[in-house]
Parts: sequence; C-alpha cells; structure tokens
Amino acid sequence: MSPTSAATAQPNALPLQDLRVIDIATVIAAPFCATLLGEFGADVLKLEHPDGGDALRRFGTPSQRGDTLTWLSEARNKRSMTIDLRTPEGAEVFKQLIAKTDVLCENFRTGTLEK
Repeated sequence: MSPTSAATAQPNALPLQDLRVIDIATVIAAPFCATLLGEFGADVLKLEHPDGGDALRRFGTPSQRGDTLTWLSEARNKRSMTIDLRTPEGAEVFKQLIAKTDVLCENFRTGTLEK
C-alpha cells in the first residue's frame, strides 16, 4: 500500500499550514479563534491599533519582559503589526493584505469594518 495523502507524505505537516488568517479582533473570543487556527498551522497575522495595541497586552500578570501572561497565551503562533484602519493609508494596506487572506477574525460592531 503506497501513501497517497499529504499528511503521510509530510509527517510533520499541520492541517491548516496553507491557510492565511488576519486577526483584527480584540479581547477574547475572536482572537482566541485565531490562536487556535495558528495551533493547527495557519499563518496568523495580528493587526493592532498603533495606540497601545490590543487591550490584552495590559490585562493580567506582567511577565519579566513586560507582556502579560494573558497576552503571551493569546498571541502565541501569531505575527503582529500595527495599522490604523481609520486612515486612508491604513485602509489601503488592509485591503491589500485581505486580498491575500483566507480568513478574517474580527468582532467589531455591525457596520464598523465597512466604514
């Protein structure tokens, strides 16, 4: 019997390794979803506002390097960058990023992202 599946051909491959995810959510539920996608191999990019970033960076017990333990748990398996979606330049960068993305994790009020 010859192996035919990609998982057999690449024993260390993770099931979501070809998935691209952008996480622009805050607080817990949607960012945690992105974290779980990253656990299974997805390439997750966390986009944060330039003024302080995600609130979880400051929530809970700080580590020796300054980030909180909550943030270190939620931000694992993610790359991050800052972007101001309220500016035309930031919106344009976001549109370019999203064009190459499979999944968007966001939890804004209805209509906020469209603005």
